[in-house]
Amino acid sequence: MNRGLEKFYELVEAFEALPTIGKKSALRLAYHIVMNDNYCGIKLSHSIENALRTIKKCKKCSSISENEICEYCLDDSRDSTKLCIVQSAKDIFVIEDSKEFDGKYFVIDELEQSAILKLHEFIKDNSVKNILFAITPSIANDAFILYIEDKLKGYDIRFTKIAQGVPTGVSLENVDLLSLSKAIQSKVEV
Repeated sequence: MNRGLEKFYELVEAFEALPTIGKKSALRLAYHIVMNDNYCGIKLSHSIENALRTIKKCKKCSSISENEICEYCLDDSRDSTKLCIVQSAKDIFVIEDSKEFDGKYFVIDELEQSAILKLHEFIKDNSVKNILFAITPSIANDAFILYIEDKLKGYDIRFTKIAQGVPTGVSLENVDLLSLSKAIQSKVEV
């Protein structure tokens, strides 16, 4: 470390600690903020401080919210009989961008008894009839889905999960065997 640049390298290390930011990107970001755009750095620090102070988990579904109850739980125009279970609140943003789901959400990041009890309560309060698991396909996550299905077997609920297979625009030679196998098993008529 260069003598006299400790604070600069602390900033580089802070950026580098973020997901998907490597050393070169961290260096570029730190340099830009320090040398080219101080206002951007001040704005960024205030935005981070405000987000850390105000954003929390929704009391009902565990999504992120600036209030006790999130916008999805409060939205009466959403179909409360449909529930999408995700493992991360950030997945909700991706699903919302697709504009293909009009129900409510529930986040289960870990299989804890408290999360299962909260899910039971959510299902009763919303008269849920359909559950869509929007979870990254894997053997471990298949077990995750089976576990939740087992815990909800007393309800009259239809369970589905997102389809999996070959992504659009990807050559078959670049697809892993598990994805190709799932795509062949889930073939559709044309």
